[in-house]
Amino acid sequence: MMKVLLWDIDGTLLNFEEAEKNAIGSCFSIFEMGKCSEEMLHTYSKINKQYWQRLERGEVSKKEVLEGRFRDFFSLYEMDITKASVFNEEYQKRLGDTIVFYENGLEVVKELKGKILQYAVTNGTKVAQQRKLKNSGLDLLLDGIFISEDVGIEKPGKEFFFKVFEEVGSYPKEEILIVGDSLTSDIQGGINAGIKTCWFNPKKQENTSYLKPDYEIRNLGELREIIFN
Repeated sequence: MMKVLLWDIDGTLLNFEEAEKNAIGSCFSIFEMGKCSEEMLHTYSKINKQYWQRLERGEVSKKEVLEGRFRDFFSLYEMDITKASVFNEEYQKRLGDTIVFYENGLEVVKELKGKILQYAVTNGTKVAQQRKLKNSGLDLLLDGIFISEDVGIEKPGKEFFFKVFEEVGSYPKEEILIVGDSLTSDIQGGINAGIKTCWFNPKKQENTSYLKPDYEIRNLGELREIIFN
């Protein structure tokens, strides 16, 4: 039986795509930039993902991610790139306004409360994540929260997980499980830390990487069997 569960937040417990779509739309309205079309949103999402992957590889800083993605995005559509910084600040706040759990996510967290330890482990910004966790009620359900800005290093760095272990206490690593949607952040991080890994893959994407998670699930309800097995 697993004793400690490390939850990724965006794309795992909470539907990040919905939050992203609404946050971008709100910011376009606030800054009087017109309407963000589906095509524009798709372009931004692609740029954003590339920036976060570069961060995971240590190629850019968090600040370069947060502002650079919007500068690149704005430049493609001939918008004012000098707005990138203030746009990002507002965007971080708006990300926490839309709370959509993946199916069975909230139910599983509630069911496991008091039975095993549950922690949030996230690379998202402190402003956005604290707002999401509060508005979703996860801040009161989870046993602790680890945000990379506070920890001082991003997933998949093993030092991130060592900080988690310091607070969690001494549990055998085979009794600690990380659940996340990102192979390069969550699964790679879990492998680096020597713990069990579970890839949340609701869209049934093909794993073409060299990374091999211990478990793969489509629905968060499947965790029950893994945890209590």
